[in-house]
Amino acid sequence: MNNSTRIILPHGGYRKLIVYKKSDIIYQGTVAFCRRFLPMHGDRTVDQMIQAARSCKQNIAEGSAASGTSKETELRLTNVARASLVELLEDFYDHLKITNTTEWDLDDRRKIAARQYAKTYEEWDWWKTIFETRDETTIVNLMIVFINQAQYLLNKMIAFQEKDFATHGGIRERMHDARTVARSESWEKAVFSYLEMTNNENELTDRAREIQQTIDRMARKMALNKGWRL
Repeated sequence: MNNSTRIILPHGGYRKLIVYKKSDIIYQGTVAFCRRFLPMHGDRTVDQMIQAARSCKQNIAEGSAASGTSKETELRLTNVARASLVELLEDFYDHLKITNTTEWDLDDRRKIAARQYAKTYEEWDWWKTIFETRDETTIVNLMIVFINQAQYLLNKMIAFQEKDFATHGGIRERMHDARTVARSESWEKAVFSYLEMTNNENELTDRAREIQQTIDRMARKMALNKGWRL
């Protein structure tokens, strides 16, 4: 069965996605940052930042799981993941302002190195010690690098999912297509079975004519119901 007639499409496998791996580093990094540099009690910003980071990771996972039955749900959840990153990025920019520090410039060797390392090392275990030992400004700038890279990947993913949704539609459309194909195959089998029962050429011609007349009657009836003129 090809994808054009499948009701449940291939889905899952989100743990292999680069954007999911980055979202996991963003979540773990946000938790580590908050524990080291922000008060864990009495500050709603901490809860909001951790929730935004978690929302990104979880919605990527849920969207991947939902893609088999609902491309619309997959697209909606991926958009939620992207929106969560926007919220988290603003929190880190606000922190730079509050602490009177600045973001690394694009040509800053630290930023260039951070971007390259972020592309190369995609597991939290590699970054864990860095987030536990480096200074506050470095950690904030690393988070900004990771978030920008994840946003870029999510933008590409959303563009692909929009095309995928246009191609495959929702589960209702796929169920309708599958039923249409099944009915068509059943009808074809019935017609050929009817023709194969013939004993001679004249009888075959008569049966073929009978089938054509039946199709013509069905077409006229359908046209009448729809108000068409044949």
